[in-house]
Amino acid sequence: MRVTTLFFVLSLFIYSSNGFAQTVADPNIQEAFLPFDTGVSTYTRSASGAPTDEYWQNRADYTIRTTLNPDIHLISSEMTIHYTNNSPDDLGFLWIQLDQDLFSNDSWGAKLTPFGGARFGNRDFDGGYILDEITIEQNGRSYIPERRKVDTNMKLVLNEKLDKDGGDLKIHIKYSFQVPEYGSDRMGRLKTEHGWIYEIAQWYPRMAVYDDLKGWNVMPYIGNGEFYLEYGDFDYSITVPGDFIVVGSGELQNPEEVLTSDQLDRFNKAKQSDETVAIVKESEVGAESTRTEKEVTWRFIMQNARDIAWAASKAFIWDAAKIDLPDGEKAMAMSVYPKESARENAWVRSTEFVKASIEYYSEKWMKYPYPVATNVAGIVGGMEYPGIVFCSSRASGRGLWGVTDHELGHTWFPMIVGSNEREHAWMDEGFNTFINGYSTEVFNDGEYKPSRSNASGLVGWYKGSRSEPVMTQPDQIQPGNLGIVAYYKPAIGLRLLREVVVGPDLFDEAFKTYVERWKYKHPSPNDFFNTMEDVTGYELDWFWRGWFKEKWTLDQAIESVRYIEDDPSQGALLTLQNLQKMVMPVTIEVTLEDGSFERINVPVQIWQTGNEWQLPVKTTQKIKKVQIDPDNMLPDIDKYNNVWIPAGESDNDIKE
Repeated sequence: MRVTTLFFVLSLFIYSSNGFAQTVADPNIQEAFLPFDTGVSTYTRSASGAPTDEYWQNRADYTIRTTLNPDIHLISSEMTIHYTNNSPDDLGFLWIQLDQDLFSNDSWGAKLTPFGGARFGNRDFDGGYILDEITIEQNGRSYIPERRKVDTNMKLVLNEKLDKDGGDLKIHIKYSFQVPEYGSDRMGRLKTEHGWIYEIAQWYPRMAVYDDLKGWNVMPYIGNGEFYLEYGDFDYSITVPGDFIVVGSGELQNPEEVLTSDQLDRFNKAKQSDETVAIVKESEVGAESTRTEKEVTWRFIMQNARDIAWAASKAFIWDAAKIDLPDGEKAMAMSVYPKESARENAWVRSTEFVKASIEYYSEKWMKYPYPVATNVAGIVGGMEYPGIVFCSSRASGRGLWGVTDHELGHTWFPMIVGSNEREHAWMDEGFNTFINGYSTEVFNDGEYKPSRSNASGLVGWYKGSRSEPVMTQPDQIQPGNLGIVAYYKPAIGLRLLREVVVGPDLFDEAFKTYVERWKYKHPSPNDFFNTMEDVTGYELDWFWRGWFKEKWTLDQAIESVRYIEDDPSQGALLTLQNLQKMVMPVTIEVTLEDGSFERINVPVQIWQTGNEWQLPVKTTQKIKKVQIDPDNMLPDIDKYNNVWIPAGESDNDIKE
């Protein structure tokens, strides 16, 4: 899901516009170092943070045949779910997610939408699934199961239990639904000069996850919370009018059937080109179709994925280029957009952005796993799906790079590392925002490099009454807080962990280990915490508690500086204080009378016994200045007690 720059701007404004009051020491600082209870082994998950040999995961494979009728904006489908129960439990019923039912006026999400509307709310559209037929094929027999509906979830009661350890069955469903114009900023349709653009997601009934942590995960789809899905293979086809272009998750199986000869030649050329190649040119949009067929069926296959999405329109300009992956492998970057978006430094650069983003993350973290990466311009501001992302048709320049890079970054979190977004938004949005920061710093030699990426922007929000813990469930996050709680704060926390606490080399080794351990699996927060400690060798309970679980603030201070026996030649003693419950290591810059300076790094463990510590400094001359956190990396709520200068002197160089 997209992250805008708004909350960054707001947080910086709040930080700069608040004064700093005198802080009183919190006497309970040692609470930070209590055990965090992450290191617990089960038979499926090791206390090291890795899945054990007994780890299991159920599987859902899908075959879908669907038709889009643009005259009435109707999706009609027949589908089969091949469901495999790899759990150690016999299952007497199944749960299926019907996320389109959010758009029913009777849904909980509709009833929870504020009167003035909300980004993920539902107002002024009454839709949802029309389920024409559901049958189950099990042990050679077919039957109609009993159904029980709970908001966006549907329970199917089985005639006989589905066997544990590999039992399987098939669910056959015929359904249809009306495509909403605004689908809670995750799907929908946009009217352009040359026709509607359809961005289709949450478009088929999907299996709920049955896992080793909660059994059936049946949290309803009501707004902020995104998705938690099983992995499997997808074979799907989309039948549309002959003048439509369709793009989707996975690889197009029949290009020679759906493309003209010119389009096919350009399509094949783009596969080998580092430069963007037009497949459907702007001048060709709206021209009389060279197709004689009234309808055309586009078929795609997507393997080992947790979801699929697609887009269709007769208004699409379509271009593409080659993606270079590690080990010499290739993929394809593609973009589709209307002529209204084909402006200089706008969507004409989209494929360039897609290529750069995928190549960076593939080299840095793990190779991109899909054959195609497609960016679609439409009504959705920013939303991610395996192999395809939806971004605002109005985006351009830095904004288009940012939203494209963010949505494609979701390939790694949660498409590869399949965390539970419905409960732990920070495990995909925060991790993704973290890796986006480094990608943006290097893109095109820093073309859109951010001016500020440290934690100081959080200070005003930290001090305010609306502060919330990162580990708040997304549908419980207060209005206006989602950007900071789920995106910015966890991302900044990971940057601090990498650059201040453990160092880039150890962090990167541990982070890549986490990705490798949990690729195409379902990690919990503890699996991440334990993996980071296991690989880095750092005990980090204080960090997880202070940054993720609690909403504590940080205030490091220099209480005093005195020379030993009042003689600068014998060195000095610095008295440091930690005045709030959050703790961090301390970096101190000591500037001497001759202008030279040194950096001293002090481990976080100085605060284990209390909130004050005396630090000896070896020097033979007077000290001109002492400053904590000279690079301004930490979200310290009072920067003014971070600096000491001799009495009677002034300093105008407090780094903020």
